[in-house]
Amino acid sequence: MIDKIDLRILNIIQNNGKISNAELARQLNMAPSGILERVRKLEKRGIIEGYEVRLNSAKLGLTVTAFIHILTTDSVGSTKIGEKLAEFPEVQEVHWIAGDYNYLVKTTLKDASDLRGLLKKFGLIKGLSDTRTTLVLETVKERQTIPTQQLTRYLNSNGSHA
Repeated sequence: MIDKIDLRILNIIQNNGKISNAELARQLNMAPSGILERVRKLEKRGIIEGYEVRLNSAKLGLTVTAFIHILTTDSVGSTKIGEKLAEFPEVQEVHWIAGDYNYLVKTTLKDASDLRGLLKKFGLIKGLSDTRTTLVLETVKERQTIPTQQLTRYLNSNGSHA
């Protein structure tokens, strides 16, 4: 069961994954041992999947972000091609989607030449029949956080969850 304290923990660590257990406990006015136990339970249940660092791709020379729609001849319900797409190190995200295409892939690369190379690699995958690429001109917002207000509304409408 997730309660309001868990939601506050999730909100804080989503925005500062480097926060110490002691500082987290201080902000929540709780004992560090109690906070540590709650965080470990959230990890064990898979609610907290891991901790990552956000890198500035432009400062690393990766200036081309693209979203690539992939059409396949996969049978309905199969994600085999999506699993192959996910194996490419240049691929950041693979989403199996509904609509005219089967997958939406996100990648961030050095330049158009690298994008062309990636698309050529995709073309070698048996069963991939078409791609449509959208280049990002500017990223206005990009976050992986889930707003805890959204979770709070869900809890309030359905009682405790998970």
